[in-house]
Amino acid sequence: MAGRLGHLGLNNPRIEGEVQPYSINHNVAHGDWVTKDCAACHGEDSRLAAPINLSDRTPGGVQPTLFEGGPVSWPGSIATDEAGALRFQPDTGEAGLYILGHNAADWVDWIGMAMVLGVLGGVFIHGGLRFFNARKRAAEVGEEDQETHRVYMYDVYERLWHWLQTGVILLLLFTGLIIHKPDTFGIFSFTYVVQIHNILALLLVINAVLALFYHLASGEIKQFLPQPKGFFNQAFEQALYYMRGIFGGEPHPFEKTRDRKLNPLQQITYLVILNVLLPLQILTGALMWGYQRWPDAAGIFGGLPGLGPFHSLIAWAFAAFIILHVYLTTTGPTPVAGIQAMMLGWEDVETHDSTPHSPSEPVSTD
Repeated sequence: MAGRLGHLGLNNPRIEGEVQPYSINHNVAHGDWVTKDCAACHGEDSRLAAPINLSDRTPGGVQPTLFEGGPVSWPGSIATDEAGALRFQPDTGEAGLYILGHNAADWVDWIGMAMVLGVLGGVFIHGGLRFFNARKRAAEVGEEDQETHRVYMYDVYERLWHWLQTGVILLLLFTGLIIHKPDTFGIFSFTYVVQIHNILALLLVINAVLALFYHLASGEIKQFLPQPKGFFNQAFEQALYYMRGIFGGEPHPFEKTRDRKLNPLQQITYLVILNVLLPLQILTGALMWGYQRWPDAAGIFGGLPGLGPFHSLIAWAFAAFIILHVYLTTTGPTPVAGIQAMMLGWEDVETHDSTPHSPSEPVSTD
């Protein structure tokens, strides 16, 4: 054919091919037609990204191109296998889709794992140095127990709020990990895990609102607000204690009291956690949950392709914070003093020179 066309005067005769898609719609399936298998789409082998067979051969040995400009979008590419069959490989990212359990920004997971491993490494090194220095001091001069006194530090509601929030956040991280990697946790039902995740998120929001009301009404909100005067000097002093003083068995630079439960570094950390990370996590989660209801609002943040990775990144940050938070509870007079206080309310705190010596203790109403 090329020879005959050339003989007739047609210059450079060649075969060109293109593939044009057409849309066949049946609206939303319901009843017995519904797949009811979330793993069909939410997983590494998502049917939304499965290759589509176009032809068992390549016409004329020329791979066709994708037709552009039609009524149907065509995100993906055409490939030819060894037998010459044509396949279309959809690209969900190019299509602007973010399928939970299938699409993921690898850089988010790498940054998240780096944060968690960095905190774990810092905790291991810092804790190891504390342990060996404590043994060295005990062997050389004998370790004297720091003088302490008991303080009723946490009310009943503070403890309930803390443990409820802790449990909910841990379960949210776990269920979120299953949603993020459903193939790794195949023993769990994707459908029910998503429902549990949403219920836990609602509990977190309710608990946060009630806690905000309690701290405002009781005046305890001041515990989280750093005092501008001398704050940087105090924060630097606290940082020096963690980097140097704690290894020498020195007392904490700031006395922990019922009116001042947080040191300057804790205040600024909780200020960021409770006023930046937590609201952003709630906002991004709500927009992901209601994406089909509020597409314009979600579009401000880049839709699901923007919300999903950002939501995951904040979750990694929470995981790193929890590890650090648990470790710092061991820096009291005894390693379990902080956890016992949050369980029972009473805490043995270091006695400083400014502590008024009084044999009486507040009476618990528990």
